[in-house]
Amino acid sequence: MNILGLDNLVFGVDDLAASRQYLLDYGLHEVGFDPVAGGSFAALDGTAITIRRSDDPGLPPLPPGAHSPCLRETIYGVADAATLDALQAELAKDRPAERGADGVLRAMDDGGFAIGFQLTVRRPYSARHLGFNVPGQPPGRAPNDCAANPDEVIKPRTLSHLVYFVPDVAKAEAFYARLGFVVTDRFNHLGPFMRPAGTQDHHTLFMIERQNEHMVGCNHFTFHLGSANEVLQHGWEFVRKGYKSFWGPGRHILGSNYFWYFNSPFGAVMEIDADMDLHDDRWVPRECDPGKDNSQIFLFHAAPKWAPGE
Repeated sequence: MNILGLDNLVFGVDDLAASRQYLLDYGLHEVGFDPVAGGSFAALDGTAITIRRSDDPGLPPLPPGAHSPCLRETIYGVADAATLDALQAELAKDRPAERGADGVLRAMDDGGFAIGFQLTVRRPYSARHLGFNVPGQPPGRAPNDCAANPDEVIKPRTLSHLVYFVPDVAKAEAFYARLGFVVTDRFNHLGPFMRPAGTQDHHTLFMIERQNEHMVGCNHFTFHLGSANEVLQHGWEFVRKGYKSFWGPGRHILGSNYFWYFNSPFGAVMEIDADMDLHDDRWVPRECDPGKDNSQIFLFHAAPKWAPGE
């Protein structure tokens, strides 16, 4: 099934104004916003975050054990109408699967999360070419093209991935495998990294089996930026604006993506990431035990700026 990746994440939040400002500071484009109803905020390719009031009666139910604020719906983009038809036929075998007036096919997954599928909103976009100068290789940037620009306006390019806490990770994995997701890597006794058939990104979905009553709902989500430099520079500006760093900056081993995580008003940590591995069907998934030595290849913490002589 030609599921391309995430199109939209819908959150029920307790503070619409703070959530709006957070997403604007993160670099997303405000598609539309109402101080009562909420609104949507998009990356360069049209993939987006939607925020609604937690008590909005139009939201799907909370995942089991979760409380507001929280992720309320995950909407994937698909390539064509045939994929939507195939998904509806597969889902309808054992659960309600209906299309709304907005054209979104909706159902519940086996972890208790509301999911949807739609013809993708992803679109081509223009952004600065990011090249790298490496000795022994052709130049990645033209002469006099300076990579470091303190005034660079950095924009998220596309919705990348999200992470669920689930009560039964084997059951949840089997559900997504029915929809064409494949495992790329796995943390033993914790959960799999999975990607749908329409992308080669290392993972669109990572699932963690609950270890305690606090591990409910969505753990984190993120958009792709263009480079490690963008992760560091954008994260630095995020810190400067007063947002609290949760983890990073660093680089993961599984997936290889650079990361920087921040606390957010969405009931989940929001990440900034870049340079994720791509895998095709020849890839053999790795398995390893969870832990700090397998989680990141390096990790740093931001410190105030400094110059020699100060």
